[in-house]
Amino acid sequence: MPDYGHELLLGTFITPTAHDPEQAVALAELTEAAGLDVATFQDHPYNADFLDTYTLMSWVAARTSRLRVSANVTNLPLRPPATLARTAASLDLLSGGRFELGLGAGAFPDAVRGMTGRRPTTGQNIESLDEAIDVLRGVWDTDQPGPLRFDGEHHKIPSMKRGPRPAHDIGIWLGSYKPRMLRLTGRKADGWLPTLEYLQSPGMAEANKIIDEAAVAAGRDPREIRRLLNLFTVDFSATRRGHLQGPPVQWVEELLPFVLEHGFSGFFIGRDDPRLIRTFGEEVAPALREAVARERATAGTSTAPVRPAAVLAARHDTISYDDIPESLAGKVVEPGDRGYENVRHSYTRTGSPALVVRAENADDVVAALAYARGQNVDISVRSGGHGISGRSTNEGGIVIDLRRMNAVEVLDRESGRIRVEPGARWGDVARELAPYGLAMSSGDYGDVGVGGLATAGGLGYLARKYGLTIDHVTAAEIVVADGRKLRVDAEHHPDLFWAIRGAGGNFGIVTAFELQAYEVENVAYATLVVDATDTADFLREWGRLVEEAPREITSFMSLFPARRGGPVTARITLVYAGDDVEAAQRALTPFLGTGPVLDQQAQLVPYHMVVAPPDNRHQGQGLEDTRSGLLEHITREAAEVIEETMKSGDVMIMQFRSMGGAVHDVPADAMAWSHRTQQFSVLAATAPEWLTRMNGHWARLYPHLNGMYLSFETDTDPARLLDAFPEPVLTRLRGLKAVWDPEQVFNRNFNIPPASDEDAVLPRDADTAASDS
Repeated sequence: MPDYGHELLLGTFITPTAHDPEQAVALAELTEAAGLDVATFQDHPYNADFLDTYTLMSWVAARTSRLRVSANVTNLPLRPPATLARTAASLDLLSGGRFELGLGAGAFPDAVRGMTGRRPTTGQNIESLDEAIDVLRGVWDTDQPGPLRFDGEHHKIPSMKRGPRPAHDIGIWLGSYKPRMLRLTGRKADGWLPTLEYLQSPGMAEANKIIDEAAVAAGRDPREIRRLLNLFTVDFSATRRGHLQGPPVQWVEELLPFVLEHGFSGFFIGRDDPRLIRTFGEEVAPALREAVARERATAGTSTAPVRPAAVLAARHDTISYDDIPESLAGKVVEPGDRGYENVRHSYTRTGSPALVVRAENADDVVAALAYARGQNVDISVRSGGHGISGRSTNEGGIVIDLRRMNAVEVLDRESGRIRVEPGARWGDVARELAPYGLAMSSGDYGDVGVGGLATAGGLGYLARKYGLTIDHVTAAEIVVADGRKLRVDAEHHPDLFWAIRGAGGNFGIVTAFELQAYEVENVAYATLVVDATDTADFLREWGRLVEEAPREITSFMSLFPARRGGPVTARITLVYAGDDVEAAQRALTPFLGTGPVLDQQAQLVPYHMVVAPPDNRHQGQGLEDTRSGLLEHITREAAEVIEETMKSGDVMIMQFRSMGGAVHDVPADAMAWSHRTQQFSVLAATAPEWLTRMNGHWARLYPHLNGMYLSFETDTDPARLLDAFPEPVLTRLRGLKAVWDPEQVFNRNFNIPPASDEDAVLPRDADTAASDS
């Protein structure tokens, strides 16, 4: 049989011995340390000498960071599939997507009978396994509406809530040998997992033929099914003695035909021998990988994922899927893929892109951008995917998803210099910086991604003390429209560096930021819920207190309209940047006088706890229409318009964020964000059916505004560009757009049109012509 082109998975098959529990764990840890990929474990719940395999796998997953785990194979008669589905999904979520499901119809029927009182026939076990696969996938398929209902001969589920969804598409690998089980493998499984020493009748070639024929009959491509092999009679010795019983070079010679001629891509050695595991990982594995890669390159073997017919049928006609670069194999998600639902939407906006590229490094971004440019469709860039503006997804286009590029690194603790990749979430950044006593102001929501915020502004809980997030960006690595990778800072491409701090989405894809963090450990964090029915008076008082507060105080405030005869309410969040409790108390106390207090709490907490990332699923949660503006002050006239708006019932929320303080310390021409006099940001959001009415209210507020924050605005009317980029900023940006992106590749982030031939175009930086990589 041919090579099916799967990546190699090399690992161990470990005995879960109970008399020395730490032995199995230590062997698994050694498996990872030796550079292997997977640790698998026997599953015999009736064996009193063995640990429970699933408990053991949870423990092993917690003790390792990269290693995949799997039962080899799960004894289905003793693990009901509905419960097993949740166990598997839980283990996959807890391990970060490192669980695979080896599954068997059930061996040792007398032992099963001793625990259950049942002794099904072999045929009944196979029928039960067939049904169980449907149950497992049904539980995991949370995209389907309503509960799971299943009426099988062996498994009946009247009504079961689906979920949880695993962290990745768990592979179901069947341990099978006889024709009926092999046909089931071909019809439904993701992998075939036999043991070499048990492959007698039918033999390896005949078994593969049965699987492939069954796959084709079921409308599947045989390459969808990974072939994995347990190896028990193995050893290393100085001289050749027998099959897989010689030095590492002999192993490579003898395993290579299994890959190239029989399609196996996974090998698990079944010896609890530390020396053998280490040799397999450190000597055989790299040599085998190199040999396989060499042979595949010579033969032109495709290693791209194989997609079922149902997935192919879901493809859009807007792009050419055959032109996807080979370097992106395994990193793209199509509409029919099981993982598509997890990547198609932003937090607030639904989307149906034709393709999502999950970039893992800057080279992937270059390849994805080149491919996307050739498709002539919308290109969206996603960092964290929170995206209130909705521009990080699209309909029928390509999304370059950066969430796998999420490293956070402290480069120099003394100076506070850090490097952060765009796919990291700000809550994760705060957690990583906390052990160093460092922090970075970054909005109010830990789920927000670094990339979008650090190119647009960053109005965070520490803004009045330390300024905007972009005020602390000291350098960036960026892929520009022509595919070059550049480093930009005050000395390298300074005009581009100026532009990306405030208008970055228009000029390229930032793949890493360097920022100057500052020392913050604990903060005083307080929340007040206030009756704000006298809305204008409340707003004026809150605004006055904020402007008069010490810089250590930053306040966010959300207004909610009256519901069912209740009051207009305000939720005030106050953060005091520092752990001086008495000073914090003096600064926070005046806000209790803004109105009748309905609820209050205050505490001294580590900053990273304030922005801890919630467990959100990005499925287009609503509030798709928002309006954004900046206020110099909360005047009586503006406050009265806002009161009228809140009492109309035409908006669902208005949020205000305090600026001022350190935000005003930065010169207006230092970067593309030039709003250095305004004291407040204001956002209004509503449901689509109320948008027209909200726009009417916003039109009355608009004359009182001076500026706009891009990330909170969904109206992309070009007339609003001057709100975001008042002159002379817009003219300078248009000139730079003509230099760096004249074809407007990056046109979904409130597109800045390039200067025309009649306009004065800024010259390139002197060093722009130099080659960059």
